[in-house]
Amino acid sequence: MPEPYIRARGVTKTYRSGTSDLVVFEDLDLDVERGEMLALVGESGAGKSTLLHLLGGLDSPSRGTIHYGSREITGLAPSEQSDFRNREIGFVWQIHYLLPEFTAQENVMMPLLIRGWAHARAAAESLARLHEVGLGARASHRAGELSGGEQQRVVLARALVGKPSVLLADEPTGNLDFRTSEMIFQLLEDLHRTHRFTSVFVTHNLGFARRCDRVLNLEKGGLVPEGPRNSQPGTNPEYPLK
Repeated sequence: MPEPYIRARGVTKTYRSGTSDLVVFEDLDLDVERGEMLALVGESGAGKSTLLHLLGGLDSPSRGTIHYGSREITGLAPSEQSDFRNREIGFVWQIHYLLPEFTAQENVMMPLLIRGWAHARAAAESLARLHEVGLGARASHRAGELSGGEQQRVVLARALVGKPSVLLADEPTGNLDFRTSEMIFQLLEDLHRTHRFTSVFVTHNLGFARRCDRVLNLEKGGLVPEGPRNSQPGTNPEYPLK
């Protein structure tokens, strides 16, 4: 049986709070198979976003290791981690983090310009990704001229533009109304299948979570399965949460 693509082993995260340590979770293990769409659920403050940040190399565990294939990202130098994130991971956040002085296309171009692409090549690729999320006609509009749903689609295009292998999303529909949320999650599902991503989504929306291949509940510092494991990642079965 092949090794999981993402492997977290003995991951512990603590923060210093006054004179004591606050333990978010301790000795946590997690496997994510290549091509899987995994949902992380749990109460606010359980550490879901913290875990996602660790998986994305945006923060380092206090103890433990995280591997992508045979590569341990927890052992990389900061510059190597930054390059790894730029090339391998697409991030989608609840808050858009779009630069207001730039157009939608310019925001999507940023990861490619950081990578060193020529402006014309980055512009063409970013426009293609905006068309993919249905925003080609809005490429020249600044963030403030876009609706919340349109801004989130710009974020999706920005996550796609570097052709990552992994998609990490933290409450990607948290600030949207029901209809727009449904549209964004459907788009996430479609992109996951089309690009053959390995995806990890943090969500409070249990309806969206049950559309993933697997659901894990982060509670009391551990990960608890919430439903039967699907044998074929990427097929998105619907099963009831316990």
